[in-house]
Amino acid sequence: MLNTVSEIPDKTRSQFRVTGEIPVPVLINWLTLVAAPILTFFAWRSFDQGDPFTSVWLTAFAVLFASNALLYVLVGNETLHRRSFISVSTVLFTYIAVHAVEDGSAIIWLFAYPPVVFYISEARVGVATCLIGIVGIVLLFSPLADQFLDLPYSTNFRVTMVVALAFEMITCYILDQSRRRSKLGLLALASEFEFAAKHDALTGLANRREALAQLESEYERYLRNGRQFAVLLADIDLFKSINDTYGHHVGDDLIVLVGKTLLDQCRKVDTTARWGGEEYLVLLPETAADEAMHLANRIREAIAENTVMVGHKPVACTASIGVASISGSESIDKLLQRADEALYRAKSLGRDRVCAHQDEALAPLSQPS
Repeated sequence: MLNTVSEIPDKTRSQFRVTGEIPVPVLINWLTLVAAPILTFFAWRSFDQGDPFTSVWLTAFAVLFASNALLYVLVGNETLHRRSFISVSTVLFTYIAVHAVEDGSAIIWLFAYPPVVFYISEARVGVATCLIGIVGIVLLFSPLADQFLDLPYSTNFRVTMVVALAFEMITCYILDQSRRRSKLGLLALASEFEFAAKHDALTGLANRREALAQLESEYERYLRNGRQFAVLLADIDLFKSINDTYGHHVGDDLIVLVGKTLLDQCRKVDTTARWGGEEYLVLLPETAADEAMHLANRIREAIAENTVMVGHKPVACTASIGVASISGSESIDKLLQRADEALYRAKSLGRDRVCAHQDEALAPLSQPS
């Protein structure tokens, strides 16, 4: 099981989103859409009550929130968008608390800060900002601050405010951790499902469906730029007799062993798949027929050298391999058919050998039209 969100593959994180989860940029913009009119309203109230200084500051904060949203629309930088929103919010709440806006009652807006900052930022950022915030409130309500500021907050209000805000911060942290763990579990589960959908359960190789998808992708690339590719079809020789002699569990062990051998011998850019039963397909991008033949022979030799132990007795197997490279504008089905015919020829000629389709030697490979 994956332990952190960072261990989830990037591709999986981009393909799967937890149902009902609001994307951070969308949430920030919605909050901005609500906050800007509210700030404008209280700016008007302050001006109407003869406090133009507070009115100007609240209007400025409304403009900053709106500008941040507009900048995101223009630039699309999510990190800047998030950090700017947190910074403006922090300065706003600090101003509200220190200047006792709305006769001090506006300080209750601080309770909106913890859930927002935990949701839109990483957990450590939420913890750090909340710790700084609670320390700041304690200092603001301390006797030391009273020597410099004339605040309207009573002692009972100060105690209740600090305790309630600390309780909310702790609660938000616990709930945020629960949310993050649930999200991590869903992402890990999605990653496992994606892997299972594309890979063979016994060998861990790509399954037939994934192999066909990779073939289609490589074929499209070939049609665009003419980059040649080849396929190998490999089949374990006399596999039924192995199962009959040693049992199906030994047959499974050999299937796994051949799959591992294919992975060891092939390049990282190659696609190695279990095609069905004891048959395998290898897709070789940007590989000509002679290169494919050379690799196929190397694979055949490696398979013959490996064994599985049955008691104290080593059991080996051999494989026959058919090779075909893309030619002209033929279809994928035609290419696979030629590889299958080459495999059948290798079986007919005595097994444990590599054969290319007869057409490979008869006509030069041409570019797609």
